[in-house]
Amino acid sequence: MGNDHHDYMYKALELARQALDRQEFPVGCVLVYQNDIIATGRRTGTHQTTPSELDHAEIMALRRMEAIATPMERSRMVLYTTLEPCLMCYGALLISGIGTIVYAYEDAMGGGSACNLGSLPPLYKDSAVKIVPGICRSESLDLFKSFFANPALDYWRGSYLARYTLDQ
Repeated sequence: MGNDHHDYMYKALELARQALDRQEFPVGCVLVYQNDIIATGRRTGTHQTTPSELDHAEIMALRRMEAIATPMERSRMVLYTTLEPCLMCYGALLISGIGTIVYAYEDAMGGGSACNLGSLPPLYKDSAVKIVPGICRSESLDLFKSFFANPALDYWRGSYLARYTLDQ
């Protein structure tokens, strides 16, 4: 793959489509280091009686990255995700030292990347993370529209994010 944000986001979108095909919330992500995809993740646990709020795509990718024995400079890693990270994932990415977060679709209900890091404790405010929003936004929006329009899928149905998405 090249050095273009779109190339990597297309891979994240592919993972999100796989999640959607499994009737899961369509979030996919890839973690890139030195132009190589080193870890991936896709959302799981949303299509069950009690949805899991731990098995987010970003957390899955971080777990896979941590299993790699080769030392890597995390500040040079780029995470690509189809939905802006929530507060849990954003905090985990900051603590992990990931240097850049690129996302496709803004999470108008729970996105964490707009947090004012300067008002947080040093662990977070000293982060030098770079945020790149809106890469392949329309493609990601289409996946979320498909998800929220499907009457068989009730994860976040009727939520602010669902209304925000379907109104576009």
